[in-house]
Amino acid sequence: MNVSKYLKSVKNFIANIFILIFISSLILTTSCNKNKSELERDRPLSAEDKRKRNIKEGRGASLGGLMDGMKGTNFEFSTSNPMWRASLETLDFLPLLTVDYSGGVIISDWYSESSNNNESLKITIRFLSNEIRSDSLKIIVHKKTCTTQSNCKTSLLKNTIIKEELRSTILREAALLKKKKKK
Repeated sequence: MNVSKYLKSVKNFIANIFILIFISSLILTTSCNKNKSELERDRPLSAEDKRKRNIKEGRGASLGGLMDGMKGTNFEFSTSNPMWRASLETLDFLPLLTVDYSGGVIISDWYSESSNNNESLKITIRFLSNEIRSDSLKIIVHKKTCTTQSNCKTSLLKNTIIKEELRSTILREAALLKKKKKK
């Protein structure tokens, strides 16, 4: 008698486990499935719908926008950015080491005037914004002083006059370029 009760309780236990597994798998499979309308909304069927959705979400480009005045996308190239052009025009007397529009940085090579070959400057301009404002540019000037050709000391130039004069020249030139572009 004891064995039959034991077997009966084992059968009930196994049956309960199977029922629990069945219900769990049923819940998992139905909760992961989306109905047909959700699938259609998430995944357009035609290539045209996919293209339109990608352009709307900013993941694509449309050549048709060139004819329509660039309605959905706003691309600004270096030639149309007055801050960029003004910076290049202001620094055109310097040999440039790095000019990266997409990274927003212009770095000059070491430059020294012919009168003093022991000191040279390196200018870095970082673009923080395309707006013509004084806080749109970060200007860093390094100074290298050499006592001999192999003994040079590089330091951050603390003189703010050079940086502010450079900043105001760039901003003034950018404003003129923007004004000229509007005409």
